[in-house]
Amino acid sequence: MNTTPSPRFRSRAGYALVMVMVFAAIGLMVLTGTMNWASQTSLMNERNNQMTATTYAAEAATERIVSRLMQDYKASGESVVFNNLASYRTNVPAAGENAYWAGFQFSNGSGTTNQNYVARTQTQIYTNLSGPYAGLRGFVSNYRVVSNARQTTGRFNLTNAVQQDIQLASIPVFQFAIFYNSLLEFTWAAPLVVRGRVHANSNIFLGSSASLNLQQDVTATGTIGKQAWFGYTLANFTGAITYGGNVTSNTSALTLPIGTNNSAAAVREVVNIPPTAESMSSPMGQQRFYNKAEMLILVSNSTVVVKVKTPFDASPTTINWTNANYFIRTNASFTDQREGKTMKTTELDLTKFRTWAATNTAVAAKLGAGNAPNIVYVADDRTVTASQKTAVRLINGQTLPTRGLTLATVNPLYVKGHFNCTNAAHLGTTNTTSSRPSSLIADALTIQSGAWNDAASSGSYSSRVPTDTTINAALLAGMVYSAGANGTSPMSGGVVNFPRLLEAWSGRTLTLNGSLVNLYNSARATAPFQNPGIYYSAPNRNFNFDPNFLDSTKMPPGSPELRVLIRGAWAAAPANRTNYVASF
Repeated sequence: MNTTPSPRFRSRAGYALVMVMVFAAIGLMVLTGTMNWASQTSLMNERNNQMTATTYAAEAATERIVSRLMQDYKASGESVVFNNLASYRTNVPAAGENAYWAGFQFSNGSGTTNQNYVARTQTQIYTNLSGPYAGLRGFVSNYRVVSNARQTTGRFNLTNAVQQDIQLASIPVFQFAIFYNSLLEFTWAAPLVVRGRVHANSNIFLGSSASLNLQQDVTATGTIGKQAWFGYTLANFTGAITYGGNVTSNTSALTLPIGTNNSAAAVREVVNIPPTAESMSSPMGQQRFYNKAEMLILVSNSTVVVKVKTPFDASPTTINWTNANYFIRTNASFTDQREGKTMKTTELDLTKFRTWAATNTAVAAKLGAGNAPNIVYVADDRTVTASQKTAVRLINGQTLPTRGLTLATVNPLYVKGHFNCTNAAHLGTTNTTSSRPSSLIADALTIQSGAWNDAASSGSYSSRVPTDTTINAALLAGMVYSAGANGTSPMSGGVVNFPRLLEAWSGRTLTLNGSLVNLYNSARATAPFQNPGIYYSAPNRNFNFDPNFLDSTKMPPGSPELRVLIRGAWAAAPANRTNYVASF
């Protein structure tokens, strides 16, 4: 029997077929869209990955140049960096270093491959510094480094560029009110106002029963804060600590460009006589005061050799001793009760030195008529007994030569009476308008007042009553560092005892206008600090930073400089451009 579907059944079957076809079509469209989306997303991700890879490659190329710039600058100075520009430009990452770089091509922005763009954009000038060194001034030159990178193995023809602007800065160390290459201790300090920048290439310990006012920025490579020290606990530190600027710990170290590490022993070489084989043009040779000096005074058991020269002069002129002994004598001696020794002293009378230098023909021939040597290096290496040490002393130094004076010595240095304050009305004040550029650089530095009497030096310190004394100079000297877990065996005496004293200063005022810099430990005057009441009593301390040192024309002769690379603007710059303006 034939069964014929009803029209209604046929209608439903046709409708279902249509619906299946519609949904199939929709599914196909969705699948196609999904596949297209996935494909586009994959391409976008691949493009982004390639862009990231080329940007990182360009950054790596610039970083290797910046690293070389920094090394060359710190070791040899800005002139060497400028002379090495051609070498920097061809210093691109290569497959010979790492197979990864075989997939990249580098260019300088002008179409030349296997090169970077490296150029000096500003010659060296003395100007304000930026970034973490804002507020300081230095000798600054600006450089720009640009690298373009293209991934040769990538799907896309992409070139990305990175641009870095940097400053090469040389900062005179005496721009700091206080600069320590080691632990800096304000612990248990007398009341003190510090009117300039402070930096330590270590920790800075604070805390006392007296007030401490740090008016400008304070930086340290370590920590800055209170520390139980010198037999005192945190509960003893009731004195207020006031900050007038930024306080930044864990900063980068500021170092001398001596071609090696900046340990105390390494830096102390700047005051030593150079070894015979050392070149004056070497990094250390460039920093030695012996080489910078315009006069050498070398004392041995049998002779006193005096030479006049220009800085880094290999052919000095020898001065006859019968001529030089007008301002030099070697028979002075006194007792230093901190050292517990008799100090056999080479003594320079600076008033006589000015008079002598003004008329000496050898000085005029080397330095020009009327120009006294402005850097004098002294080394007294006479043989001594167990109860003696050799030293250098300056007397009659209230008026210095017109060009100023830096006295550098490997020995302990003593300064007697007012120093570098021609105008008597300025004694005991912060007024340094009558002073000359000056620094005192030594193994250790001790101040003797104008009332000091050598004959009384071995008696009770209470019998040595000083007069108020003013010293206008940057002081760079060694110290006996604190030792032990709590700074008690021994303690350095802290920054207020950086200039050593041997008199009963109670009720008297010691005025220092300058800069206090410690870069190394004392190797000759090695007796540790002891509390007041043993060989001295403490003065009223009127310590001040001399703002003259912010002026390049008023810096002490031969001032050491700290070289640092300051990063400026970093930019993912447009490809094939070298003049992109980025902000700091």
